[in-house]
Amino acid sequence: MIQHIVMWKFREGTQAQAEEFLTGLAALDGQIECIRSMSVRKSAVEGGAYDAVLISEFDSLADVERYKNDPRHLKVAAICKEIRTERCAIDVEK
Repeated sequence: MIQHIVMWKFREGTQAQAEEFLTGLAALDGQIECIRSMSVRKSAVEGGAYDAVLISEFDSLADVERYKNDPRHLKVAAICKEIRTERCAIDVEK
């Protein structure tokens, strides 16, 4: 089992786009078959190091790659690329 964890910091003044991105990302759960579980959360601390996090689980690294290259994910990710100032990601074995 692989956990795919991603955190983002969004540009100031992009709250509406950030909401659109996070809602669209969460909606992928159940649409992309290789996702075993997915949780999208906003930071409880305003002005913290990161604004949101994705914690998702896949059976394999190959499934993570399938997810990352799925057209539905790429469409949602395009929103994020326009508004993020920072992003960090890690894939870990669970």
